[in-house]
Amino acid sequence: MNENKSVAFLTLGCKVNQIETQSMSELFRRAGYEIKEFGEDADIYVINTCSVTAVGEKKSRQQIRRAHRMNPGAVIAVTGCYAQLAPEDIAAIEGVGLVVGTKDRQNIVTMAEEAAASYSRERKATSKVGNIRETHEFEELIVNDDIKGDIAPHQRTRAFIKIQEGCENFCTYCIIPYTRGPLRSRHLDSIRSEAKRLAEEGYQEIVLTGIHLGAYGRDFKDGTTLADAVEMILQEKSFARVRLSSLESVEVDERLLTMMKNEPRFAPHLHLPLQAGSDEILRRMNRHYNTAEFIDLTERLRKEVPSLALTTDIIVGFPGETEELFAETLKNAELIGFSKIHVFPYSVRPGTPAATMPNQVPEPVKKERVHRLEAVGERTAANFRQSSVGCVKEVLIETIDAEKNTADGLTDTYIRVYCDAAAVRSGQLVSLRLVREYEDGLWGELLK
Repeated sequence: MNENKSVAFLTLGCKVNQIETQSMSELFRRAGYEIKEFGEDADIYVINTCSVTAVGEKKSRQQIRRAHRMNPGAVIAVTGCYAQLAPEDIAAIEGVGLVVGTKDRQNIVTMAEEAAASYSRERKATSKVGNIRETHEFEELIVNDDIKGDIAPHQRTRAFIKIQEGCENFCTYCIIPYTRGPLRSRHLDSIRSEAKRLAEEGYQEIVLTGIHLGAYGRDFKDGTTLADAVEMILQEKSFARVRLSSLESVEVDERLLTMMKNEPRFAPHLHLPLQAGSDEILRRMNRHYNTAEFIDLTERLRKEVPSLALTTDIIVGFPGETEELFAETLKNAELIGFSKIHVFPYSVRPGTPAATMPNQVPEPVKKERVHRLEAVGERTAANFRQSSVGCVKEVLIETIDAEKNTADGLTDTYIRVYCDAAAVRSGQLVSLRLVREYEDGLWGELLK
């Protein structure tokens, strides 16, 4: 036990990073550390960095320096994608005692303690970053024994299970294959073990996630696919809902679709990144489909699952995107009718092919295009919500606002629904009739 020792965490970037931070936090807690807020004084600061954009890297450096200012005597452990990509640069920042990339984090406590002892003597960072492209085993970062944690049963709503790591798509704007390495999948027995634990803790919804989730099982070379993982999770009958995080459109196979049609607990919600609605831009991005194929797929999916929610990511202002090509994206986004569009202005990521492409789009043009596409997204989202008005939906209650006397949660189609808080509690699955627009979602009334 480490009496009176404390650790604080900060996470930048994606949901996968957040999941990994939660796991590292649990490892420190089990080693006897007090978990503090990042703004508080702590003996160790763990910063889980992002390298998707240059802005993410800048924020990572700023937070490292902030931690050092908060407690110059603390050891700062830096992990995540930026640490994997540029360990020497991070090691040179004052206060950094340990640099860990995107593997071996199951040993984060031991490494941090050893680095603390070394740093106090030498004032020099210890680097544990290896060649991620030579890593071929999924990192079992989640603690798999009987964790009960400090969360009250009624607060356990949604849990994420990371089942896949790595990417080999090599989109021209993306650095992730170089920070996360090749495809690695979590074994089904391990997924089953964690699902059983989460069921015992009372979680109502499970979200399967990964860096390239649709590639799950490909590295096993035995025919295992994402559908096998979903099927196994659905065998745990205590889960009210199972959801997927993000898939490439080319990876929606018939087994997944059949389960979504026939299993009420498998949420009819697919997040399929379009990235661009122009074939020319998709080609420049090295995406592996065209707009006609994507549109055909969405039409087939809706025919099979009429209630399906389709959400997406779109990048605007990619190098070479003319006004005419952007108009194609606007047209196709409207045509597809996504229930939500996450819009991102293209950000130059040094080290990727897109960073040196000609005809970079000026920042003011990107900003203006973001607003125009967001307007399309707001319309299509409103249309999707309106299609559910009058319907009865199961809503998993997440939060209670005591001041407003309202509660809110999500439907299986990812619509946020608000209701009177008097008769519901967090973690409860309730049947609500959706009656009208309210804030960023709909208002629901409890069935009499």
